Amino acid sequence: MSKKLSVFSMEKLSRSESPRATECKEEGMSKGFGNLLKQAQQMQAKISQLQEEMASKTVEVSSGGGMVNVVMNGKQEILSVRIDPEVVSREEVEMLQDLIVAAVNEAIRKSQEMMTEEMKKITGGLSIPGIM
Repeated sequence: MSKKLSVFSMEKLSRSESPRATECKEEGMSKGFGNLLKQAQQMQAKISQLQEEMASKTVEVSSGGGMVNVVMNGKQEILSVRIDPEVVSREEVEMLQDLIVAAVNEAIRKSQEMMTEEMKKITGGLSIPGIM
């Protein structure tokens, strides 16, 4: 039992540091945290700027071989829908609806892809949850 006590005492002694060493470590950690916080704030500013820029970027997709065209911006707002007059008939309503759905879904996918690519430039390829 006395051996365990002496081993414990030696471990305790080897782990103890001077108050100055502890203070230096805390200062270094404080500076490191400050730098990390500064980098996070810079990244947040870049992301905000990117989101504003994305409003002016667009994707254009079509479905049905060009019968339906959709233009969407980077904020995933539909800017226009063009429908070829040849597909507008009472008999073709269901097909037209399917073409619109397909075009809108593809526009959303491309818009998200565009945003992801732009985000990778800011984050260095890191996937940060909650940003997108």
